[in-house]
Amino acid sequence: MLKSRIITAVILLLLLLGVLFTLPVAWWSALVVLLVMQGTIEWSKLAKLQIMGAYVNAGLTLAAMLALLWFDANYSEPDRLFVHLMIYAVSALLWLIIVPTWMIASWRIESPVLMAVVGWALLIPTGLAMLDLHAVSPWVLLLLMALVWVADIGAYFSGRRFGKNKLAPSISPGKTWEGVAGAMFAVTIYVLIVWYIFPFAMLPIILLAAWWWVGLAVIGDLFESAIKRQAGVKDSGTLLPGHGGLLDRIDALTSTLPLAAMVILLGQFS
Repeated sequence: MLKSRIITAVILLLLLLGVLFTLPVAWWSALVVLLVMQGTIEWSKLAKLQIMGAYVNAGLTLAAMLALLWFDANYSEPDRLFVHLMIYAVSALLWLIIVPTWMIASWRIESPVLMAVVGWALLIPTGLAMLDLHAVSPWVLLLLMALVWVADIGAYFSGRRFGKNKLAPSISPGKTWEGVAGAMFAVTIYVLIVWYIFPFAMLPIILLAAWWWVGLAVIGDLFESAIKRQAGVKDSGTLLPGHGGLLDRIDALTSTLPLAAMVILLGQFS
């Protein structure tokens, strides 16, 4: 299992590096739309939508992403920033208020339509953030994604080695507080290395932001685990050997990238 996870992760990393720095903007946008569509297909299964409902859900998601691309190409920069910030505000509401309340209260939403709406609030801002952060710089997007990966790796190995105290046993029995501590430690080392190479801001602020980032990543990971548990499945799909589906690989990115993009765009908007 670990071997297949590592092989798949290395292949995905090489593919990402290849497309991140070489694809023209239009092709990158098309790739992001495809990723959002794959996530929507997997989410439709978790939401227990019937075949026709899944097709409608995918069509509406595609229409929303294409509408955003059209809007960006035809409207002014202030209008674009305003619309993007409103979408990121929905994501912030989801991850900072709704999802924590959802998990604390152990909500079970049986309505597939309502679950589909949650999927839009989860996936569309993530796709938009991948476009916006790439537009700022492919390096910015890569470094932010790498922070999540480093946290995931640190949590995985420290949890396997030292894990005893369960983080949320009713949602994901395998996750432990020791894993979270390992993620914090790994991210701290990562930030120190990146800051040493690119000393672009005060180190304490960057560290605080990174630790907060780990908290968001944990929430994203736990939320997808809760949805999978509700759906009665182990993985969201079988697309990635050793990892499951696309959602299993980007769960922590859905709760982090939109808020990072919001902070960066707020700086531009002000």
